[in-house]
Amino acid sequence: MTDIVLVRHGETVWHAENRYAGRSDVELNSRGRAQARALARWGAGASLDGLWCSELGRAKETAARCAVATGLELVVDARLNEIDFGQAEGLTARQMRQRFPREVAAFDSDPAGQPLPGGEDPRAAATRALECLAEIGDATPSGRVLVVTHNTLIRLVLCRLLGVPLAHYRARFPSINNCSLSEIRVVRGERAALLQLNAPLTDGKASTHETEDCLS
Repeated sequence: MTDIVLVRHGETVWHAENRYAGRSDVELNSRGRAQARALARWGAGASLDGLWCSELGRAKETAARCAVATGLELVVDARLNEIDFGQAEGLTARQMRQRFPREVAAFDSDPAGQPLPGGEDPRAAATRALECLAEIGDATPSGRVLVVTHNTLIRLVLCRLLGVPLAHYRARFPSINNCSLSEIRVVRGERAALLQLNAPLTDGKASTHETEDCLS
């Protein structure tokens, strides 16, 4: 079995304005960098056997500090990238509702079946992420691996692994806090067990800044 610790990257410069950041490469703000340092301190004593992250800058910057603290090689994989929000990239929730209100209403009712205009199919995003996690499990069949990724992708993965319909990912998991710990235990051929969700770091708490649930 493999324990996988899913962590959302540190807070970014778009948080204050609550803008949707999917594939947009947005950098960490000062608080996000402090959260990354706290994650590195936690990681140094967490008995980790592997370290992976998405290829987006905010995830790589968060994970890089853990690589230094743990001495682990950082594996960067595009399958861990955040879902692409299409025309919603860079917009606030209010701007979205002004520009394409019908599409936003459809998304609100079924975010998995009715993605935002031009956005990635959440079902496809979940599939690619799970393929990556399966590879991580194969590479570390008994151990603990830290995966630094993104808000929406984590929630989609949790739904798939725990048998929750993807249409409910926003309702069941309203948001994943920056640099909080969501840990799953994956046994080959079985569903995963949820060990912890949105747990604060023992050496530094995750962000308590209230944001829209689709921010990544």
